[in-house]
Amino acid sequence: MVTILADASQKRKVSYRLYPSKQQEVLLFELLRGHQQLYNAALQERSEAWQKCGKSISYADQCKSLTVIRQSLPEWTFANCSSQQMTLRKLDKAFQAFFRRIKAGETPGYPRFKSLQRYPGFSFKSHGDGWTFTPGANWKHGRLRIGGIGHIPCRGIARQGGRICASDLLFRNDTWYLSLTVEPESIVRERTAHAAVGMDWGVEYFLSIADEFGGHRVVENPRLHRESAAHIASLQQSVSRKKRGSNRRKRAIKVLSEARALQARRRLDHLHKVSAKLAGENALVAMEELQISNMTRSAKGTAEKPGKNVAQKSGLNREILDTAPALFTQLIRYKVTETGGEFVDVPTRKAKPSQTCPACGAVVKKTLAERFHRCPCGHQEPRDAASARVALNWALHEQPTAPIR
Repeated sequence: MVTILADASQKRKVSYRLYPSKQQEVLLFELLRGHQQLYNAALQERSEAWQKCGKSISYADQCKSLTVIRQSLPEWTFANCSSQQMTLRKLDKAFQAFFRRIKAGETPGYPRFKSLQRYPGFSFKSHGDGWTFTPGANWKHGRLRIGGIGHIPCRGIARQGGRICASDLLFRNDTWYLSLTVEPESIVRERTAHAAVGMDWGVEYFLSIADEFGGHRVVENPRLHRESAAHIASLQQSVSRKKRGSNRRKRAIKVLSEARALQARRRLDHLHKVSAKLAGENALVAMEELQISNMTRSAKGTAEKPGKNVAQKSGLNREILDTAPALFTQLIRYKVTETGGEFVDVPTRKAKPSQTCPACGAVVKKTLAERFHRCPCGHQEPRDAASARVALNWALHEQPTAPIR
């Protein structure tokens, strides 16, 4: 077993559940409402300035306006000024993304006004600026202090603590959560072996893994959406039957939200366990680059050129997104790096993993229906395993820099 002290420059997120008193919960809702109103007011100011005067308002302009508002309206001083600036920054990032999508020729998606029910929470800047968090022993549980609200007990445990940088207070399913951004002094992650593997992500099997000794294995797809689809559909029907605005509808919505949150937690737990196991056993992990937006593109087409097999493609897209391939890639990449290993993104156009024979290198196109690789050179194995082996061969022999072993 080898323990690696990896580079700690990358920050981490640590989450705790908050247990405020009834009075503290009222004050937290006042803060949440204040930030939601500030976000909407800032959005309205930007929109009207452009529509009426053709003027663009920046984040710095709105921070100056905020200073004037806080001086003239005492009720706005209940919230921390730096925290309010973070809300303005959140809107500024939404506009930056809007303009980026316009330049890229994508659907723009103009920033929208947010109701209180759809406003996720608010943020704080540097530790000690209106808030402090005191962790318990070994970062198990702790206490959060917010100016004007007091100390709030927190429950949870961090795998590793560090210097506290910032925080987010989130309200989900009638529950308050604290999400801390920490910078560890050193990241310790153990690796028990130094193997090299190639991986091929898929829907039939979550992963097909080929090792450097010629073997391969698969990781089953848990299919969490399919498993809970009937239950969630019944809860959705229960919500639709209730009268809008009634307490019964609110309770039904809460039950539905909890079911969806449970599904999301189970998915995240599965991804963390699989990525941690792979990172702890391998010094080199190679995986084909995934273009998720292209893979999940709708087959609907246009009115002039309607698409084909739209329902089937919609179902496939749902199965693809259920495995959260982008999140898995993000998790496995940083965990492998923390062990001192190397994660290699294999370029699809250069390596052609699904079309190339891992034994002789011959490139022969295959249809999606061909699920077994057979080459005239005599090499035979499941198609996904062959793709994983091609990715491994490319990482070991053809990538520009030598792999870390």
